[in-house]
Amino acid sequence: MSEDWYARPVLAVRDAPEALAFYTAKLGFKQDWTYEEEGRLRIVQVSRPKCERILSDQWPEDAGRGLIFVSLDAEFFTPAMRDLADRGARLEHGVWGYELVVVKDRDGNRLWFPLPDGVQWSDVVPGSRPAD
Repeated sequence: MSEDWYARPVLAVRDAPEALAFYTAKLGFKQDWTYEEEGRLRIVQVSRPKCERILSDQWPEDAGRGLIFVSLDAEFFTPAMRDLADRGARLEHGVWGYELVVVKDRDGNRLWFPLPDGVQWSDVVPGSRPAD
C-alpha cells in the first residue's frame, strides 16, 4: 500500500462535450475516460503529463469557480505558452504576488501559470506588455 495521494481536481462545467473540445483542442489535453448518463456525456477526465482534470456538467450552477495553479520550469514555459496561443487559447496577464499567465476555459475556470524567474511577459507574448 502506498502513502502517496493520487488527487485530481473536479471542475464544474456547463457542457461536458464543449469542455472536452476546449481542453483537447485549445490546451492540448487528451481524453482519458468518460461517463455517460442516458447516452449523454456528463463527466470526462482529460490529461497532459502529470496534469489530470475531471470535468463534470452535473452542477452547472458551480461552473467557472475553479482555479488551477500550474508550475512549469523556465526552459519549457515560453514554448508551452506559445503552443497554447497557437491553439487559440487566450493568454491574459495576471498578478498574484508575481506575474502570471491566465487562461480561462469556456466556463471561466482559470489556469494560472506563474512566470518563472528570468521570463518576462514580452517573452511569452512577443511585442506586448502587460495591461496597466
